Amino acid sequence: MMWGNGYGMLGGLMMIVFWGVIIALVVLAVKWVSPNRPDDGRGKRDALDILRERFAAGEIEEEEFERRKKSLEK
Repeated sequence: MMWGNGYGMLGGLMMIVFWGVIIALVVLAVKWVSPNRPDDGRGKRDALDILRERFAAGEIEEEEFERRKKSLEK
């Protein structure tokens, strides 16, 4: 008795490979079409948030922080 119309185990393996390729193509198409999102999940940061982070990290002094903060609040 022949299984799979004479293709035996190869027919079953090829079916699995075929559907795997189809699913991979669908996943890649969805990733290509969907908009890119930032990985950090925090969304957009405004200039004041960036300024606060720089001050907290010690990149800028307090005088410069206050001066730039006043400039941004205008």
